[in-house]
Amino acid sequence: MPDNAPTPGTADPLNLHGVIPPLITAFDADEDVNHEATAAHARFLVEQGVHGVFPLGTNGEFPMLSPTERERIVQTVVDEVGGDVPVIAGVGAPSTRETVRHSTAAVEAGADGIVVVTPYYYPLDHERTIKHYRRVADAVDCPIYVYHIPQRTGNELAQETLRDIATIDSIVGLKDTSRNVPWLGRAIGDNTGLTFLAGANTLVYTGLDMGCAGVVSSVSNAFPELVVDLYRAYDEGDRARAKEIQRRVSDVAEAFDRGSYMAGVKTALDLRDVDFDPGPLRSPLRKMDDVDTGRLQADLTDLGLL
Repeated sequence: MPDNAPTPGTADPLNLHGVIPPLITAFDADEDVNHEATAAHARFLVEQGVHGVFPLGTNGEFPMLSPTERERIVQTVVDEVGGDVPVIAGVGAPSTRETVRHSTAAVEAGADGIVVVTPYYYPLDHERTIKHYRRVADAVDCPIYVYHIPQRTGNELAQETLRDIATIDSIVGLKDTSRNVPWLGRAIGDNTGLTFLAGANTLVYTGLDMGCAGVVSSVSNAFPELVVDLYRAYDEGDRARAKEIQRRVSDVAEAFDRGSYMAGVKTALDLRDVDFDPGPLRSPLRKMDDVDTGRLQADLTDLGLL
């Protein structure tokens, strides 16, 4: 358990805290799932000291995957690192029916908990959002973490809605990638039993300072040691060092963002010395072209990461 970093919520049986990377899904040249490389990425992260893993998040390209692919990916990750660290699997979908299906499959595959993004594309009101999470909770017996990323889903959780969701049995935490610091601060203050996870690379330190027990950082997919060092410095009470490392994490995130969306992590893994091939992103997403890759390599070299 943490020493100086925030502790998990009292409702969370997994005591989730620390650095929980949102795993990549590795593909081969034909864009088929490469299970061996996906497992190797999970193992690489655990060996670098992360505290949990999160397959099938945004970095896992979950909207691009079939239900069968998603189930097998969870099984692959559980088989590789389950028991070493908690495995919390993304199960979100636009419909409640499909979310329930993904949830039961993830639990059957051995996930320790599930992460349920707010339904996307269609706008939802308070009542429908509550019923969505209640139906998922009724369908599975495991800890459930809400995933709040309104800039991608089009659905922002009102504070009142979150408070009502938090009363549902099995809802134990929330991952916030809204980048809305006032929203997050109020959510933490109003829902003290939940575990909060900061989801923005530039707000890792801020999230910890506000009361987030853990961080879900895309930078930690490629440079887990950097984000783990930030968390450890904060937990050891060395705020100055944690702030210094936060600046480097933000610089890495900025370098990632210079390329096309989602391209940075897999391109960075190509550039560093790892023993697996992350492969391409699934179309229509793509990795960085030669020009952007050269710029990323120069940036990461300047940061002392290559």
